[in-house]
Amino acid sequence: MILLIIAIFGLLVPNGIFIYWLLTEFHSFSQFYTDKLALGFILDCFLAMFLLAYWFAVNPIGKIKWYWFIVLSLIGGLGFSLPFYYWLNKKQS
Repeated sequence: MILLIIAIFGLLVPNGIFIYWLLTEFHSFSQFYTDKLALGFILDCFLAMFLLAYWFAVNPIGKIKWYWFIVLSLIGGLGFSLPFYYWLNKKQS
């Protein structure tokens, strides 16, 4: 149950801030193309996502396939996808 609570928090709080920024302050894609710090964080998150997806492909933790981890990560970030993916797999087994 705690994993589900953490996943919901990861979906609502960090992504809530992102959605708020997207709806109120986003003007163009050049904003983050020129922000090297933001690009560093984006690349770091994608690298972590792909490394974890590879790990889940090689060492499955349950019946839910590794590509669903990538889908969940793109929907809600790693703060959502890691606990939710783990919870889904442990719930299925």
